[in-house]
Amino acid sequence: MTVESTAARKPRRSSGTKRAAGAASARKTAAATAQPHDAEPQLVQLLTPEGERVDAGDHPDVAEFAHFVADITTEDLRGLYRDMVLTRRFDGEATALQRQGELGLWASLLGQEAAQIGSGRALRDDDYVFPTYREHGVAWCRGVDPTNLLGMFRGVNHGGWDPTTNNFHLYTIVIGSQTLHATGYAMGVAKDGADSAVIAYFGDGASSQGDVMEAFNFAAVYNSPVVFFCQNNQWAISEPTERQMRVPLYQRAQGFGFPGIRVDGNDVLACLAVTRWALDRARRGEGPTLVEAFTYRMGAHTTSDDPTKYRRDEETAAWEAKDPILRLKAHLLASGGADEAFFAELEAESETLGKRVREVVRSMPDPDTMAIFENVYADGHALVDEERAQFAAYLASFEGGE
Repeated sequence: MTVESTAARKPRRSSGTKRAAGAASARKTAAATAQPHDAEPQLVQLLTPEGERVDAGDHPDVAEFAHFVADITTEDLRGLYRDMVLTRRFDGEATALQRQGELGLWASLLGQEAAQIGSGRALRDDDYVFPTYREHGVAWCRGVDPTNLLGMFRGVNHGGWDPTTNNFHLYTIVIGSQTLHATGYAMGVAKDGADSAVIAYFGDGASSQGDVMEAFNFAAVYNSPVVFFCQNNQWAISEPTERQMRVPLYQRAQGFGFPGIRVDGNDVLACLAVTRWALDRARRGEGPTLVEAFTYRMGAHTTSDDPTKYRRDEETAAWEAKDPILRLKAHLLASGGADEAFFAELEAESETLGKRVREVVRSMPDPDTMAIFENVYADGHALVDEERAQFAAYLASFEGGE
């Protein structure tokens, strides 16, 4: 298990805390083990697909990142497992609700739970998150009620939560634009002298957007305290990664002058450790980091997509064996960290969550039909007034009809 990263500017080390020293050493080690573009990329991995902890003593490069989860307890591991299980259950309920006609669309995170929960639990309360439209696990970590995520997909609101309450921005549908928002916000954080950090989530397909490249450049030039967290689920809808880029995704950071690192996106411990490392860099004034969480989208891109049309069953089956939830469960069982009673209790909790999600969605009130014409122009507009009148007449034509 080796680590790859691009070279970064020389760190400005703080008062010499153990974590700061570990982070600086991690970057130095990562840069020293960087490989040519044609070399096989390797992952930061702390938990194998079989659920075994990687022996940091045999892998000094991994040991530097393992330092960031050295204080993890059995209770913490059970908490991470609970997060992933409940997030998956919520996601499954949302998919089912869409199939039943209760939601217009749904973007599933199935298979990406470890990347989202690991990175989400690395954040402090004062950090700020800019998500795409699939970060249901990160929203869970930030304390956003999962039912609030569904209003937009049901068409009853434009978001469903106050971004300032949980420092979790509204979902972004425009591909890649949130990286620019995150960079600008991080520039403001730096100007204010705060020691908080910003994280921007996006996918492998979004990494080809010009907005993302511009965000990388601004973040590098202004040394912004932002972590670019790319969930590489290997399919930009029907386009595989190998048709999107000629080099491993994390190496794109090299051209902008900041570190890039690839982590096993199905390993919740590794995602937690690497994100803590990257956030630590940002808080110490060392600028941005690109984290590529190498994972897999087990389901469809959205419920309007059919992945059987463009990818092989053998590929999906191979990744099912790397399931992030089964991986941590195997570790908990083998280490004695959890017993069957724990899993049974969690199953009951997930059933309760599923029932609540169904009830809340089906009881959501419809929005005011005419509200679509409000707040279009500050001073009103004759054309909007005409359209409003036409639509009102159209609705009235159904009143009293069969």
